[in-house]
Amino acid sequence: MSPADATATNTLGLATSPYLRQHADNPVHWQQWTPQALEAAAERDVPILLSIGYAACHWCHVMAHESFEDDEVAAAMNSGFVCIKVDREERPDLDAVYMNATVALTGHGGWPMTCFLTPDGRPFFCGTYYPKDGFLQLLSAVSATWQQRRGEVEEASDHIAGELRAMASGLPSGGPDVAPALCDHAVAAVLGDQDPVHGGFGGAPKFPPSAILEALLRNYERTGSKAALEAVVRTGNAMARGGIYDQLAGGFARYSVDNAWVVPHFEKMLYDNALLLRAYAHWARRTGDPLARRVTAQTARFLLDDLADGAMFTSSLDADADGREGSTYVWTPEQLTEVLGPDDGPWAATVFAVTATGSFEHGTSVLRLPADPDDPQRLERLRAALLAARLTRAQPGRDDKVVTSWNGLAITALAEASVALDEAELAQAARDCATALLGLHIVDGRLRRASLGGVVGDSAAILEDHAMLATGLLALYQLTADAAWLTAATDLLDTALRHFADPERPGRWFDTADDAERLMLRPADPLDGATPSGASSITEALLTAAHLVDGGRAERYLRAAAEGLNAHSVLLERAPRSAGHWLAVAEAAVRGPLQIAVACDPSRSALLADARRLAPGGSIVVGGEQDSSTLLAARDRVAGADAAYVCRGRVCDLPVTTAEDLAGALAAPR
Repeated sequence: MSPADATATNTLGLATSPYLRQHADNPVHWQQWTPQALEAAAERDVPILLSIGYAACHWCHVMAHESFEDDEVAAAMNSGFVCIKVDREERPDLDAVYMNATVALTGHGGWPMTCFLTPDGRPFFCGTYYPKDGFLQLLSAVSATWQQRRGEVEEASDHIAGELRAMASGLPSGGPDVAPALCDHAVAAVLGDQDPVHGGFGGAPKFPPSAILEALLRNYERTGSKAALEAVVRTGNAMARGGIYDQLAGGFARYSVDNAWVVPHFEKMLYDNALLLRAYAHWARRTGDPLARRVTAQTARFLLDDLADGAMFTSSLDADADGREGSTYVWTPEQLTEVLGPDDGPWAATVFAVTATGSFEHGTSVLRLPADPDDPQRLERLRAALLAARLTRAQPGRDDKVVTSWNGLAITALAEASVALDEAELAQAARDCATALLGLHIVDGRLRRASLGGVVGDSAAILEDHAMLATGLLALYQLTADAAWLTAATDLLDTALRHFADPERPGRWFDTADDAERLMLRPADPLDGATPSGASSITEALLTAAHLVDGGRAERYLRAAAEGLNAHSVLLERAPRSAGHWLAVAEAAVRGPLQIAVACDPSRSALLADARRLAPGGSIVVGGEQDSSTLLAARDRVAGADAAYVCRGRVCDLPVTTAEDLAGALAAPR
């Protein structure tokens, strides 16, 4: 059977991506991205129509209903193109390449992404969502251009490919030294962009600035900057009280369409909630703020209750339910009264800011909590009743795909939340997730990107997968003193150094491995976005691991971390809002990073618990008997009492034996 014959039917039913399976019944002859699909385009001498989206994407569903389920549109697609559907979460490398092309050609990006490619993968026309009539016109125009003006298509695709390659290698270098002054400059620039009324940074749409919140907390701990802490508190409060936060079940939506966090885009992503769980847990641990503690507990519960699939965590909840965006979550005053009765219903409407005019569509309101009511027990009783009623509605679909990097973020967040809340269940959940992930996603010694239903996919892991999972494993090692976690983490870091580091530019990283599928260009994006970049994440992991191992490996990790920070310091100088995680890593680095080693029995040491509670963000905390780890080499209890050794970089203080003395040592200026 020739490649062309093999692509004459829809083959997405064989995919390990729920998003692709959503399109398995389309009349479009969708293919996965494979060499055979590209060969079919060459054999048929037709362009590739590449459509990229993800399962929780509202506009992806709209375009599917309008066009991909329509026989007329499908006939035009099948006759003139080889049609390839890609899940951006499963193949972020493809998404990165063609999103760069889309932004370069149109000035904006988004999903669904619609790209027309030559059979060898060069783009010549890109866009995002198209309504049916416009899409039919576009299909006709592209087919005619391909058939009648092929030379122009080849010239345009060559030019676009060349420009994209030039852009990929054009990041400025030679930035300033990574020092306290650079961190303070970046923080000042970020604070200059904050919304002083509603919190957050910039205008609508507003995305949760999780990495920036973490960086600001670390800056506050280093400098005592009230402005940094106030920005965290303002933004953390506004999001937690707004519609972007699920006031009944916990968990954050992906973003707010307005600047006051009132109306969310209702999809809930694992990565957002893991990152925000880490930030709120840090805020709760640092200040004891009741709202921060409540949101930490509820967000952790959301992960465990709504996103867990066995020990690991699934990717997202859809924005839509029963074809309507947000229908699961919104209420009218009458609906509240119907569920709660004539006394509690109006009270709940006041508490949750539900009005007759509504804050969303058709007179419905997204629940908010502008202030805590005087009767918290009543609130909890009504919240439980409303959640039970909400569960009888149509529920959003869940993307059950397990993504390595996002589970790594969840492991880190649950480990840190377990310290903030003193909840052993969260630490156990982190351990269980890591065990399952390592058992399933490592195949023949190499990490894979994703799995579904216990079946691992074919897609190779990218840099962020290695980095974020390694960081989670290092968090578990610090929490448990189990050396197996450290070994697993360093195996991932060694693989990353071997296959992802740029051999020609120290400190730079590619997002795909040197032995991965060759695309039009090799993605290498160091900017932090909705999730931290692979480059900033691997730098964080290397910086931490460098102080948990010894010998040549420690020096190699430390050198790689320093090179990573130095190579990207220009981002902190010029674009700190796009370098939030870089800023968090830099804040840790300029403190040494701070290391606290407690000589003790880690299963029952109050001083170790104090060290974990008091440690600034980005610190390294280990506990155990003398010589049980690198940081405890030749370090023992003092006069029979547990002893904490505080180090900054390679410089260490005398040991302390009380929580008060430890707090003083941590607060002392460098």
